[in-house]
Amino acid sequence: MADRLYLRHSTDKQTNLRQRHSLASYLNVGAPAYEDPATSSRLHPLKRSGFLQLLDEAAVGDVVRLADAARLFRSVKDVLDIRDVLRRRGLHLRIASGAWSGIDLTSDDPMTKLFVTMLAGVLEFQRDMISENTKDGVAAARAQGKTLGRPARLTPEQAADIVTAHEGGAAVKALAREYGVDPKVIRRVLDAAGARELPEQLDVLPAPAAERQPDPEITLDLPGLLADHLLAHGDETVRSALASGRTIRRGQGHLVRLAAPLALHQAALQQAADLADEAASPAGRKAHRVYAARITTASSAP
Repeated sequence: MADRLYLRHSTDKQTNLRQRHSLASYLNVGAPAYEDPATSSRLHPLKRSGFLQLLDEAAVGDVVRLADAARLFRSVKDVLDIRDVLRRRGLHLRIASGAWSGIDLTSDDPMTKLFVTMLAGVLEFQRDMISENTKDGVAAARAQGKTLGRPARLTPEQAADIVTAHEGGAAVKALAREYGVDPKVIRRVLDAAGARELPEQLDVLPAPAAERQPDPEITLDLPGLLADHLLAHGDETVRSALASGRTIRRGQGHLVRLAAPLALHQAALQQAADLADEAASPAGRKAHRVYAARITTASSAP
């Protein structure tokens, strides 16, 4: 049984420092932390990449720990959805502070179920009151002739084109580069159009990693410049994979020979997208182009 920590904050201006303080005893002994930075609570937990990674890596009997309930839940529906998913996967859920502390929220006894439902109702009521007060303030400001909010970054026509492109398979980050906006702007457009809705049946979520057949590993050579970029800017999974790769010196340069599933190679290429931009150096663009060609060749091989 292992502890797995989940952290989330809503905007780029916030940090998870308070959450880390609440969970310090687990962080100090090396418990893995899964984060969804700058992620609104409006986004259902089962659509957040950090929380989905936690579910994917957790084993039966593991304990999911939060600093406070608002990091994961927004409504009664959120609580019941997550409780159901965790129970079916044999996981436990504990919250460090507040009225929820000291309770395993996935317990199946009647008192726990009643308590969870009551507390979830209180949480939703608090959020509704905050929302109501905000709406009253907005209405008062508009009545005084004040203009609220930031100017729209995208026109309605561009938003419609983005939804169509995403439904055709275009990635969020690729669309963000195309329209010159932050990826979260693209995600807001897709969410407003319902293009990233949660499946109605939670059973369609991917099976835990332990129940899936592992993807075969493919050995590809990463140009040294690209590998160095990923070691500095890639996510933890990519950096760990590169650390296990074999460095091969070639004259004054080097490459990293990496055996990994095709999906990891594709993720690494996406995380090195900065090297493909016009602002990147010619050597960086070439390194990205070479690696992309090797991935394309590997993916089309029988």
